[in-house]
Amino acid sequence: MIKGLYEAHLPVRNLKTAEAFYTKLGLELAWRDDETLFYWLEKGKSWLGLWEGKEVDTPYHPSLRHIAFRVSYSSLAEAEQWLGSIGVKAVPFGGRTSVAPFIRPYQGNGSIYFKDPDGNSLELMCTVEVPEQLKEVTEKFSIMEWEAHLREI
Repeated sequence: MIKGLYEAHLPVRNLKTAEAFYTKLGLELAWRDDETLFYWLEKGKSWLGLWEGKEVDTPYHPSLRHIAFRVSYSSLAEAEQWLGSIGVKAVPFGGRTSVAPFIRPYQGNGSIYFKDPDGNSLELMCTVEVPEQLKEVTEKFSIMEWEAHLREI
């Protein structure tokens, strides 16, 4: 199921300062929003997420307690069942109520979340080929919804 590391995260005090530094290191910017930068470590396979926030110096910051494992799209589609078979419950992400795997067209990836025994946030994540007409869509789709959209194109 797990093929490698998809992403790791670090908290930063200032995104502009972090962007200058990581760009100077030669990393390619993959995606950004107002509070987050993602740089490719291995293009299409793994990235580093940088999260701006005041909690950088505190013992807990969400970015310090989360990693994502790289899986294939077909493994992601079966991930909820696989997790259940090994006694691990999937958990919702953000404001979602569903625990099922979902697709983020605007980032070109899909995920399912779960926790380890210490409450660390873990994720199974894959890259997804996104047709040009869906690249700006910020809605998250279940895999079934995503595949229906692809059939309509």
